[in-house]
Amino acid sequence: MSDDKLQNVVSLAKRRGFVFQSSEIYGGLKSAYDYGPLGVELKRNISNAWWKAIVHAREDVVGLDAAIFMHPKVWKASGHLAEFSDPLVDCLNCGGRFRADKAPKASPGAEVTFQAGGRKDGEERSGTVQERGYVCPICGCPDLSKERQFNLMFRTSIGPVDPLDKAIREIAKSSLSAQEIRKLIDEALAPSSIYLRPETAQAIFVQYQNVQQSLGMKVPFGIAQIGKAFRNEIITEKFIFRTCEFEQMELEYFVEPGTEAEWLEHWANARMAWWKSFANDPSKFRLRPHGVDELAHYASACYDIEYEYPWGWDELEGIASRTDYDLSKHSQESGAKLHYFDQQKEDPETKKPGYRYTPYVIEPSAGLTRGLLVYLLDAYAEEKGVDADGKDKTRKVLKLHPRLSPIKVAILPLVKKDGLPEYAEKISKEFFDAGVNSRFDEQQSIGKRYAKHDEIGTPFCVTIDHKTLEDETVTIRDRDSTEQRRIPSVAVVDFVKGALVAGDSE
Repeated sequence: MSDDKLQNVVSLAKRRGFVFQSSEIYGGLKSAYDYGPLGVELKRNISNAWWKAIVHAREDVVGLDAAIFMHPKVWKASGHLAEFSDPLVDCLNCGGRFRADKAPKASPGAEVTFQAGGRKDGEERSGTVQERGYVCPICGCPDLSKERQFNLMFRTSIGPVDPLDKAIREIAKSSLSAQEIRKLIDEALAPSSIYLRPETAQAIFVQYQNVQQSLGMKVPFGIAQIGKAFRNEIITEKFIFRTCEFEQMELEYFVEPGTEAEWLEHWANARMAWWKSFANDPSKFRLRPHGVDELAHYASACYDIEYEYPWGWDELEGIASRTDYDLSKHSQESGAKLHYFDQQKEDPETKKPGYRYTPYVIEPSAGLTRGLLVYLLDAYAEEKGVDADGKDKTRKVLKLHPRLSPIKVAILPLVKKDGLPEYAEKISKEFFDAGVNSRFDEQQSIGKRYAKHDEIGTPFCVTIDHKTLEDETVTIRDRDSTEQRRIPSVAVVDFVKGALVAGDSE
């Protein structure tokens, strides 16, 4: 898979209404994207399929939709205020900023060349790679600043009073150092500071007790949530792969201590099978266990589901064994007893009836927006062929799984006269009444309409022609094979619904 494929998908995404650059008429906002008419449908179909598999198909999982803003003590207890940071480095040549852990590796002491100022026409210079063993990913220069930790959470303030007002007045009448000014500002912001959540998981942990008690859930059980999260990434990259605003599909599955390894394997395999079930090429997905040096401070074990993107293998979903870290931390900070009491089980220490413990947690955490990119890449194809005149042509097609396709069927009158549009509109209404998302389309030639719907991933096109008026039959065209067949018009809705059900792998 080449970088050309990514660029082709980016181009198609804009041209066909999947993804637009945010605020584009004002020059755009880096790392912010809007999902257009087809993009929002594709995203919704992915999230609906996830919700069906995780929540509706199981008795042991329920849902939650939590607020984006949370009490700041949540982030102190979870470790995000102290631990949720990346090593930030400045390049002393081009001025670029980047994450040290994502920089190109180089051998300490090696001589490398780079262009002055990072410009293509800059003077060629050389330098020695420092002991840290990496160079600037932008210009290749080894002359770098010291690493400093950069917290990824967006901070804002809540309340009607400007928290900086008092600090500004004090700074105006003093001669403080930069460090003293920084301290004064931090102290002024602290009482009203809140954060945009960097993940959806913490809301599940702090609502664990309410959910468990209100529905009488028995361990093992899970709480699922789909929602937006925000991270002030040092580097945003590769279209919608890494952005500051994104959506997550997360499950926190609470288990009895000692069973976490078994449940980790269960969820790793289940999630891998789910992603593959909608893919044209399942070999592009792999399950990679984390090494000990990769594990987050809260995790005892972890898997990454990775996809082979145009730039190589990279993360799509993480499945982590988080032990009892989160519930214990929130219990300590809040004073709430976030445990579980099993009346039917014997306490392994006292040997008496009734076992009280803090559940361990298995967390499958997937990127919804990243999943949308994966399925666009998986579906995009260019097929060589010939047109009606025998000339070479290239067909661009999105071979999306029918359950994920934004539009399930296009209704196409052959011409805009002779009663064909009216007949087509009647069939279109039948699809809407049946709950199948269809699109009535009478613009351009029939060939161009076929090409358009191939490119946006519509599985079926139904054409109404003059023969339809004679014998009540229509032509239905399959997107992937381009084969066409005639069927009675009264059977077309059931035909498409049957094909969609047949393509339902859940």
